[in-house]
Amino acid sequence: MTDDSTPRKDDVPAPAAISDSDSGDLRTDGGRRGMRRVAGWLTTGVACLLVFFALVAPNQVDHLSPEAFIRLPVEGLLGAALVLLLPTRARQVVAVLAGTILGLLTIVKIADMGFYAVLVRPSDPVLDWAYLSDGAAFLTSSMGRGQAMAVVIAVGVLAVAIPVLMVFSVLRLADRVARRGRRATGVVAALGVVWVACSVLGIQVDGAPLAASSAATLARDKAVQINKGLRDQRTFAAEASVDAFRNTPGDQLLTGLRGKDVMIALVESYGRSAIEDPAMAPQVDAVLDAGTERLNAAGYAARSGFLTSPTAGGGSWLAHSTLLSGLWINNQQRYNNLVTTDRFTLNGAFQRADWRAVGVMPGVTRAWPEGLFYGLDTIYAKKDLGYRGPSFSWAPMPDQFALSVFQRRERAKSDHAPVMAVIPLVSSHAPWAPIPQLVDWQDVGNGSIFDGMPAAGEKPGVVWRDPSRVRTEYRRSIEYTLNMLISYVETYGDKNLVLVFLGDHQPAPIVTGTGVSRDVPIAIVAQDPAVLDRVSSWGWTDGLNPDPKAPVWPMNSFRDRFLTAFGP
Repeated sequence: MTDDSTPRKDDVPAPAAISDSDSGDLRTDGGRRGMRRVAGWLTTGVACLLVFFALVAPNQVDHLSPEAFIRLPVEGLLGAALVLLLPTRARQVVAVLAGTILGLLTIVKIADMGFYAVLVRPSDPVLDWAYLSDGAAFLTSSMGRGQAMAVVIAVGVLAVAIPVLMVFSVLRLADRVARRGRRATGVVAALGVVWVACSVLGIQVDGAPLAASSAATLARDKAVQINKGLRDQRTFAAEASVDAFRNTPGDQLLTGLRGKDVMIALVESYGRSAIEDPAMAPQVDAVLDAGTERLNAAGYAARSGFLTSPTAGGGSWLAHSTLLSGLWINNQQRYNNLVTTDRFTLNGAFQRADWRAVGVMPGVTRAWPEGLFYGLDTIYAKKDLGYRGPSFSWAPMPDQFALSVFQRRERAKSDHAPVMAVIPLVSSHAPWAPIPQLVDWQDVGNGSIFDGMPAAGEKPGVVWRDPSRVRTEYRRSIEYTLNMLISYVETYGDKNLVLVFLGDHQPAPIVTGTGVSRDVPIAIVAQDPAVLDRVSSWGWTDGLNPDPKAPVWPMNSFRDRFLTAFGP
């Protein structure tokens, strides 16, 4: 007798048949899940790399190396510990805040890299905005408007994208850490012990501590820098209030130069490296030594030494104002403060002593309100010089043309009043290509004689692909300007000409390398022996090429030394 409640074997339902199409759907779903998993891993990995870079990357290009990233950042450990302690909403708020700060610090690091590479100093978040327009103008003159605009747009996009990406990255990592609470706690604790041990033992990799805190250090340094800048306004005001020559009557100023035409020529980027670096010195020294002989043959003598510039790689206006004001102008804030004062300048001393004071400014291509501060009788900006020739990359015209116009308009008349001229020369301005050629002074005319020279010269984009070519073209540009100045004295010099020429600053590290001084050569050239007798106590070297052991003075001391030497 059988139990009807017991199912029979043939009553057990057979498994449902799986069609090929259903199998494909399962495989597709599994593949999609696998792809999503891989994409998630990749996204997390990229986020981790971005945050790690922001925390440990150095802020100088020269310090970038694989060893520089062998670091254990304490900020990352503290951030992970905080994430594990906070509830979800608070964790997200902190992650957004931390990501924004890291993004801004990354931008600061990139800015520092650029400033160290060009100006040999870190960027200043408060004072360096003035360099944006100058940088854009330099790119336009060197690359053309289209490419320069593309670079500017790319920089703007990056400035927005970096903080956004950093916020996303920190949120991603915070979420992953929070999901793996117990395991993440153990890892963070273990790494914390390692960090403390490395810090106590002073373990280093490539000269830097393995237990890193570079992001916090950079933030602290920038805060100190900003605070120092704010306090420096008071320091500068105190320095500017002291002026031994401010109230000196005109008849007691510059008595040793009465009747002389005095030219102060500031040679762009003419630094000490040009006459001492083995890669450049043989050729530049040869120009200076041959120039000394040429001037001696023409009845001239020279003395030379060194000044220390307040800037390097750029910021020529800081050096110019330092030389003329007798104050140390090493940042934009000091410059902005200076030009709003009535500081007694070197050209102002000549004016008070009845010289005609002029500025020959071929590099001034737009409004220059600072000209009012210098109080020059006439300013010859680019638009006033009447140039009809081609530009040479950044330089609107060759230096020879600027001096030719100065000669025709100011010194050509035999009965002209004594003139003092400040002349920033720009043919040796970066990118140092193409370089003009000297022509006969009688053929300079309106500058059209220079047509064709830029096309026949080197192209900046080609030169800057190779640092050795950059150094070569820099050297050649210095040789051009030095030869031009020597030729001017030979052609137009007389017993009443006194030429003071000097560099405004060293060129960028791509030319000099790192760790060099900020010294620039300076020389005084005159035919009248009484002029150089006045500076005999300075200990300067005979000739245009200063001895390596010649005196080195800070550039801001020159005004007072000059006025003292040529006073009554």
